[in-house]
Amino acid sequence: MSSAASGPVVLIGAGNMGGAMLSGWLKSGVPGSSIVVIDPGPSDLMLKTINDAGVTHVTSAPAGLTAGVLFLAVKPQVMDVVLPPVKGTVGPETVVVSVAAGKTLSFLERHLGESAMVRAMPNTPAMVGRGVTGAFANARVTDAQRGQVDSLLRVSGPVEWVPTEADIDAVTALSGSGPAYVFYLVECMAEAGRKLGLQADLAMRLARETVAGAGELLHQSPDDASRLRQNVTSPGGTTAAALSVLMADDAMQPLFDKALAAARKRAEELAG
Repeated sequence: MSSAASGPVVLIGAGNMGGAMLSGWLKSGVPGSSIVVIDPGPSDLMLKTINDAGVTHVTSAPAGLTAGVLFLAVKPQVMDVVLPPVKGTVGPETVVVSVAAGKTLSFLERHLGESAMVRAMPNTPAMVGRGVTGAFANARVTDAQRGQVDSLLRVSGPVEWVPTEADIDAVTALSGSGPAYVFYLVECMAEAGRKLGLQADLAMRLARETVAGAGELLHQSPDDASRLRQNVTSPGGTTAAALSVLMADDAMQPLFDKALAAARKRAEELAG
């Protein structure tokens, strides 16, 4: 993957998500010399990664720096403080990419001016190269810019482009917050196993490995989820007995409907 001809990739924030993206870029062949990291206090490990790769690290935006891609990877609550000092890095050919939940393009434009902009919603498995990202580009984003942003986001997993900015709130509810639902499923399965008489630590190990293994099977298999479920389910067997509870009309599906609707509503509230 080549770096931008119009300027460096400027990463604002090298914490968990930003650091994962940076590591992915370097592994995919983006030269460290084409990346600038702006972060007042990266971890020692991240600083070593930055220095070893020849990435430029500064604690604040230097005068005269114009980004090809300005990648915003800071928490939503600090955006108001972080954005004004980096406005000068946005030039006529810059594309701005934000991974901050709930911060709309209009919010970004108020701070950075009208520009080519992408809102992206990755999820935490990006930290191990197994994320999925939803993304929306405004009308100023060129095909070339979209292609470059897609390549930068794709280092952590697939990228799904959505047709409207409002769709990002639904993406946030489904895949952005989704890993927490799966982790909670593990907790629930382990607790149910404990109540059946298993030792708590054994129940947790069994639940954890079952969900991790099922996820890997889902990842590697060409079959869809419903087919994989049916493959495990013998008529009149134990799995069928459990699924008769989970798939009841008032059970898991309406619960997830309510959960994701609540998450989307909160995303809309955060956007103001």
